[in-house]
Amino acid sequence: MNQGKYVFAQLTEFLPRRVFDTIVQKHGGNKYVKFFTCWNQLLCMMFGQLSNRDSLRDLMLALDAHSSKSYHLGLGKQVTRSNLAKANAKRASLIFEEFAHHMIAIARSKCRNVDLGIDSQVYLFDSTTIDLCLSVFWWATFRKNKGGIKMHTLYDANSHIPVFMHITAATVHDVNAMDHLSYEQGSFYVFDRGYLDYGRLYRLNNAGAYFVIRAKSNLKFGRMYSKKADKENGVLCDQIGKLTGYYTSGDYPQKIRRVKFYDSESKRTFVFLTNNMDVTASEIALLYKHRWAIELFFKWIKQHLKIKSFWGTTENAVRIQIFAAITTYCLVAIVAQDLKTGRQPYEILQVLGISLLDKTPINELLTKSDYRNIKERIVKQLSLSLF
Repeated sequence: MNQGKYVFAQLTEFLPRRVFDTIVQKHGGNKYVKFFTCWNQLLCMMFGQLSNRDSLRDLMLALDAHSSKSYHLGLGKQVTRSNLAKANAKRASLIFEEFAHHMIAIARSKCRNVDLGIDSQVYLFDSTTIDLCLSVFWWATFRKNKGGIKMHTLYDANSHIPVFMHITAATVHDVNAMDHLSYEQGSFYVFDRGYLDYGRLYRLNNAGAYFVIRAKSNLKFGRMYSKKADKENGVLCDQIGKLTGYYTSGDYPQKIRRVKFYDSESKRTFVFLTNNMDVTASEIALLYKHRWAIELFFKWIKQHLKIKSFWGTTENAVRIQIFAAITTYCLVAIVAQDLKTGRQPYEILQVLGISLLDKTPINELLTKSDYRNIKERIVKQLSLSLF
C-alpha cells in the first residue's frame, strides 16, 4: 500500500480533500494566496500534533530539517515560521472548525461499536478549562492574574467521538453552552449538576429527547407516586412528581422522575433527575456512570495532543490549533477502523510519532508492530537518530 510514500503522506490520504477545498472556497481562505494554502497550513498543524511539537519554533525546526521532503509530505512551498504564524492569526478559524465537524461525522459513522446496554443513543456533555498565561493571551480573561478558555464538548458515548465542540472564555458559565446544542429525538443526554437549569432542560424535553442529571441538595420536589425500590441493587427510591419551587415549577411544569441511588463502590448516595419514565432506575444510574468517559477523553486529549501549549497567541490561532487537534484525533480513529488495527489511539499515536518520515506501508506499520515493547522501540530509535 502506497509503497515509496512517507507515512505522513499516506495518513493524509484519509482526509477528504475535496470537502476541505469546498469549505476553504466558501470562506475565501485562499484569496490572494500564492504558495502556502489553507491545506498546507492544516497539514503543518497536524504534523505538529502527530510529532508532539511543543512550540511553533520547535515545529519549524523539525520542518526545516526535512525541507527537502516538504513537497512529498504535502506541506507545499515556503513553509516558514512567519508564514505559518500569519496564517494562524488571520485565516478564518471557521474553516478548520467546519472541517473538524465533518471529520467527526465520518469517525462517528465508522466507530459505532460500543454497547451501553440501552437501545437509545447516549450523549455526554461537559466542559474542561484550559489555563492560559494572561500576560501572553491577553484576550482570555478569567481571573485577576489568570487567563483561560473553556472547551464545551458533546461526547458520543457509543463511538467515543466528540460530536460538538464550543470554545468560550473561561468566565462563561457552563449552562450557557446548552443553548448551542441541537437535541436528537429519543436520545439520552447526561449532564453533571453544574448544568441544572430547568428552563433549558424543559427545552430538551420538548425536543423529544431525554436527560439524566444529578439533583442539587436544595431540590424542592413533590412526590405524586412511587415505583418499587430495589435496595439490593442500590435503588433507594424511585419517584415521579413535580417541582414545587416558585421559579422551578414555572420553568419545568411537566412531571419529572427522581431516583435515589446508593453506589456501593464509592459508598456514596446520588440523586438523579430524568424525564424518562420507562427505563429502570438501575439503568438511570448506569447512564450517569458512563459520564466518566468524557472526563477520560479530556484527560487523554490534553495528555497526548497539543491543546495546552499553543503555537500562537491570538484567539484565532488558539481555535485553529484546537480544531486541528480534533481533526487529528478523528483521523487516528478513522485509520484504526479502516485498517482494522485493533489498537488503542494512544498506541497508534506513539507509533506514528516516530514514523511520520518512514516509507513503510501504513497498514504494515500499524498492524504488525510489537506494541508490548513500544517504549523500548521509541528509546532505541531516538538513540540511533543521534548518530
